[in-house]
Amino acid sequence: MATTYIVDKDGNQIDASTATVPSDRHFRGAWSLSGSVISEDMDAAKAIFKDKVREVRGPLLAEKDVELMKALEAGTSTTAIATAKDALRDAPAASAINAASDIAALKAAWDTSVLGDSPYA
Repeated sequence: MATTYIVDKDGNQIDASTATVPSDRHFRGAWSLSGSVISEDMDAAKAIFKDKVREVRGPLLAEKDVELMKALEAGTSTTAIATAKDALRDAPAASAINAASDIAALKAAWDTSVLGDSPYA
């Protein structure tokens, strides 16, 4: 019978059958091993979360660029579009992300009004 190992963010490994593993695998890249207990490194989890925000906002910014060009061509107001673009640019620096003290709070920091549906729901 083959042994299955779990490897943490630092390359440490443990036999999976002896480990206490977090139930949420969204931030597996932030797992840290302490004895036989695996927990999430919040700094690493926040970095993963911010990368996901950047990934999601890319196409949203492109859509806003198209809307902006159409508004400019039509001579209509671009204020709302510029405000939405600013919110998208600022999303990775949201205070709720930095203030999150656990994974549940981090997942709750997803701003659906700016980024749409959460990938962590």
